Amino acid sequence: MNATDRLAKAGLADTPDEAAAETPFAESERPGRESWLGLLLPVSLLLLWEVTARAGWLTQLFFPAPSVVVQTLIRLMASGELPRHLGISLQRIGQGFLLGAIPGLVLGLTMGWIRPVRLLLDPLISAFFTVPRLALFPLLMMIFGVGEASKIVIIAIGVFFPTLINSVAGVRAIHEVHFEVARSYGARPWSIFTRVVLPGSLPLIFAGLRLSLGLALLLVIGIEFISARTGLGAFLWFAWETFKTEHVYVGMLVAALLGAGIAAVLRLAERRLLPWSEGLFHR
Repeated sequence: MNATDRLAKAGLADTPDEAAAETPFAESERPGRESWLGLLLPVSLLLLWEVTARAGWLTQLFFPAPSVVVQTLIRLMASGELPRHLGISLQRIGQGFLLGAIPGLVLGLTMGWIRPVRLLLDPLISAFFTVPRLALFPLLMMIFGVGEASKIVIIAIGVFFPTLINSVAGVRAIHEVHFEVARSYGARPWSIFTRVVLPGSLPLIFAGLRLSLGLALLLVIGIEFISARTGLGAFLWFAWETFKTEHVYVGMLVAALLGAGIAAVLRLAERRLLPWSEGLFHR
């Protein structure tokens, strides 16, 4: 009788048949239960908000009922006003993200893999990382003008640092034994990069990309407050100037849905591209 059989007989461990019968049920139940749990609080708060606003306990000038906000959203979408602003913001985010993420990824992988490069650049990166992004915007407007270039560059700078830092951390998290095994089999530097460095760092790279896209959304709205007549931030600012409270809530709702959608797309891409990483981290 082996150790597993003795534990099972003593009631301290399940038999293989019991474990096989219980595991699929537990795994299939968990995602649905967690999804409902995540929706419970926001749905409850929205219902409470709707009831209190309809009962007159909240001033609808400042806290319009959620149903009013949804009706305003539908009207603005049908008129084409909101899609126009949203499309311009998405274009700025996309251009700034590509301009910042690609160099951040390349330099981050290089710094993580090659120690002298990391030692040379790390002090400079640490110094510039602490500078507030929006504080650079006046300087960028002086250099690139008040057009689209300065807006895209500030988004790129904001995206660059989280992507770089997470790429460095992803490479440095790979255990040295993987590099030693690759070298012992005579792997060339390019093979080590494609077979060890890149796959091993991808989970943290994806985490950095999620952070970068969230920061890009924050930055685009902030700079559109300051220097834009179109975009989601400009839409919100005009709603504040004209005291259209429903439009303010619509803008915030769209920004929240956009952020959640971007994060969901990246999580889906991560599951498809990195199925082997599902069990690496605690859920």
